[in-house]
Amino acid sequence: MDCLSDLSSDSKQKWRNLVLCWYIFDKGTPALANEIKEALEGNDVPAKIDAMKNAIMLLLNGETLPQLFITIVRYVLPSEDHTVQKLLLLYLEIIDKTDGKGRVLPEMILICQNLRNNLQHPNEYIRGVTLRFLCRLNEVEIIEPLIPSIISNLEHRHPYVRRNAILAVMAIYKLPQGEQLLVDAPETIERFLSTEQDQSAKRNAFLMLFNCAQDRAVNYLLTNVDRVSDWGELLQMVVLELIRKVCRTNKAEKGKYIKIIISLLNAPSAAVVYECAGTLVSLSSAPTAIRAAANTYCQLLLSQSDNNVKLIVLDRLNELKSSHRDIMVDMIMDVLRALSSPNLDIRRKTLDIVLELITPRSVNEVVQTLKKEVMKTQSGELEKNGEYRQMLIQAIHSCAIKFPEVASTVVHLLMDFLGDNNVASAMDVAVFVREIIETNPKLRVSIITRLLDTFYQIRAARVCSCALWILGEYSLSLSEVEGAIATIKQCLGDLPFFSISEDVEAADSSKKSQQATSITVSSRRPAILADGTYATQSAASETTISPNIMVQGSLTTENLRSLLLTGDFFLGAIVACTLAKLILRLEEVQPSKVEVNKASSNALLIMVSMLQLGQSSVLPHPIDNDSYDRIVLCIRLLCNTGDAERKIWLKSCRESFIKMLSDKQLRETEEIKAKAQISHSQPDDLIDFYHLKSRKGMSQLELEDEVQDDLKRATGEFVKDADDANKLNRIIQLTGFSDPVYAEAYVTVHHYDIVLDVTVINRTKETLQNLCLELATMGDLKLVERPQNYTLAPESSKQIKANIKVSSTETGVIFGNIVYETSNVLERTVVVLNDIHIDIMDYISPAVCSDTAFRTMWAEFEWENKVAVNTTITNEKEFLDHIIKSTNMKCLTASSALEGECGFLAANLYAKSVFGEDALVNVSVEKQGDGKLNGYIRIRSKTQGIALSLGDKITLKQKGGS
Repeated sequence: MDCLSDLSSDSKQKWRNLVLCWYIFDKGTPALANEIKEALEGNDVPAKIDAMKNAIMLLLNGETLPQLFITIVRYVLPSEDHTVQKLLLLYLEIIDKTDGKGRVLPEMILICQNLRNNLQHPNEYIRGVTLRFLCRLNEVEIIEPLIPSIISNLEHRHPYVRRNAILAVMAIYKLPQGEQLLVDAPETIERFLSTEQDQSAKRNAFLMLFNCAQDRAVNYLLTNVDRVSDWGELLQMVVLELIRKVCRTNKAEKGKYIKIIISLLNAPSAAVVYECAGTLVSLSSAPTAIRAAANTYCQLLLSQSDNNVKLIVLDRLNELKSSHRDIMVDMIMDVLRALSSPNLDIRRKTLDIVLELITPRSVNEVVQTLKKEVMKTQSGELEKNGEYRQMLIQAIHSCAIKFPEVASTVVHLLMDFLGDNNVASAMDVAVFVREIIETNPKLRVSIITRLLDTFYQIRAARVCSCALWILGEYSLSLSEVEGAIATIKQCLGDLPFFSISEDVEAADSSKKSQQATSITVSSRRPAILADGTYATQSAASETTISPNIMVQGSLTTENLRSLLLTGDFFLGAIVACTLAKLILRLEEVQPSKVEVNKASSNALLIMVSMLQLGQSSVLPHPIDNDSYDRIVLCIRLLCNTGDAERKIWLKSCRESFIKMLSDKQLRETEEIKAKAQISHSQPDDLIDFYHLKSRKGMSQLELEDEVQDDLKRATGEFVKDADDANKLNRIIQLTGFSDPVYAEAYVTVHHYDIVLDVTVINRTKETLQNLCLELATMGDLKLVERPQNYTLAPESSKQIKANIKVSSTETGVIFGNIVYETSNVLERTVVVLNDIHIDIMDYISPAVCSDTAFRTMWAEFEWENKVAVNTTITNEKEFLDHIIKSTNMKCLTASSALEGECGFLAANLYAKSVFGEDALVNVSVEKQGDGKLNGYIRIRSKTQGIALSLGDKITLKQKGGS
């Protein structure tokens, strides 16, 4: 290390850290230990601090370093530096203080006098950190001589010392022999609590009584009921924890404490108020209590500025909505005020809650509020106005479908957004109008009139397609039909769409070098359709055409013309179909055959012009075959129309739309029924009759609570039978039956936490010492606690718990071993454990989203896992049901679309993880000639982990195995 003398202090420290890392992996070199020893023996305080830190790091990495103990006792214990003393206590906490038989090492007596001196030190910081150290000390032989000094610190002048002294008393009293060491500790702390003024110290004292002498804590609380509202925030939080614990063990006592909880609802601390509301809901189901809790949550929703707090409060309100909807419906406008937050997640969650609380009484007020919010989005001042407007439009759509009487107040306002730059928002408006015009016949005339006025504003092809379909199906009177035809002609502009100059053939080669004219044309890319299959979609791009070819009309004034000139002939086919429907309907309502023939000729001219444009060289891509066939079919239809064709075009399409709406409503009704809680009670369950009970001394809140409890008991809501079979499936054998140590684990997965409850059985006749369960993880899993050592008697067992944090939806693996020592064998024995695979199914749950949202996410998500179908199942529907059951996902495809035996099936599945991740699955299978199924299952997600894990799960399960 002499070579380091010429380096700066920062460089020296970097080299020391490098040597430390090298030493950890090369334990055969004692050089670093000697360097630490030399630094500890010197008088340089910063060097001592670095040396102590290095020693602690080595100990945490498994080193013992017994040669440093005496050096630390001689040179570190006398130091007055606060940092050195704090590191000393960390060192003393880490080192082994007992031998293999559990007896305290003789040299540990050397630190007792130092600890006693620290407890009597004039500096309050030294006293406080020493008392905190004693909270983590378990050796009674070391603690016993220090008891008088610990008790004396309860009367120290500084509150920092007093509050840590209480924690030390509580920790010592909890030890197996703690009651013998501190016989009168509860009485001492109770006297201390009655005279103490510091709020933190009072909180620690009450916490000690709560954990060690609950009856005294309850007695103190009930004695000071009137002063609870004046206590500090920390003490009030412990009071609420005590109330929850007492009421869980003795439900008959909860009437005494609900009054205290309600008094704390007006506390100045938001944390106390939040905990009060949660405690109130967990203890009482009385309408008064639930209403008070809901009011509290709504106040927090408006008063707190932190978005995370608002999201948590909304989760609590959502839980109340599920269990106490009849009370929450009165709070709907209070919840709706959360829309003032600019955060989209808060707004989305607020709207989800409100939409399930709407009643005929409140729908008008809610819709008026939503209309105001829609109008605010036109200002353009806020970010993501388009997304927020889309959410509001979907919410209004839902309100109008549930309560048709409000549709007239919103439909005309929303139709102004058909030309919105946000295509998704405009498409939602178009879909909304399409559904409202069918379900509200009284609004048909006004909607058609408004649509004709605003049609020229529409710039998106998808929105134009929906608007054209509405015009073709619901323009019934003569004026409406003629107005629709005139509007379409105006939006298409003058015909033809292009013309070729007469001097094309005479142009020489020099003219080819003239500047080209720019025109927008289409490019093609794959897209996902509503049934999950792929198709080619046209997208706009810029190209050039020859100067000899002249495009007629303006590309910006006529919206249909502009879209057709981009090569969107799917829209052209829809224009042709709409004109064909309008001409057929005009024949029914127009008595003049001349006018009909004139309109028919104009429609045929438009169709032929579109075909001419599609087959010309103006655009780089010619018209596709499907659109060509569709336009030709419309031409033939107008040239020769029969009664059967007229019925198909004018009636069958609308009938199919009506059937689609009824299927959608049926699906929503089934989902609502599935969400409803089904409770059953046994015939011999006890029911208390409310009117026969003694009401003496009971408050109105307690009476209401009794009624609610009786109702829940009568309906079986209290009965929750445990799924014993499911519990048995979660028990995993970790070792073999022939191993000296048998271990099995019960795995519990709860959102972000995995708890392993490991049972370890000593099957030998010897005592196992320093038995340690060593675990490691692979994937996005993280161990929370370091393993502890245990001593296991012959043929005895031990329950060991291990907590693991989960950070993403990914299949993780937990592996490890059990290490122990015996008196006969000097070396440590290692038993390797079986791996524990954490199933992705524990993280995802079925969810619902719209077809539009599914297609949007499918286009955005970049991770795709394509799994080939390989199964022994021969029925397409049976295979789909098996995949749905295996993946715990929701099928978004309507059941009516899956009916029939056509040999082909395409369906979309959807689920969400507890981390908010979306999982999309598209199943496309086809029955081959030999009866086997062939096809692919595509999984898409925003993250790689869920796509790969779900693909592995499907590969494993698709053959029909369990």
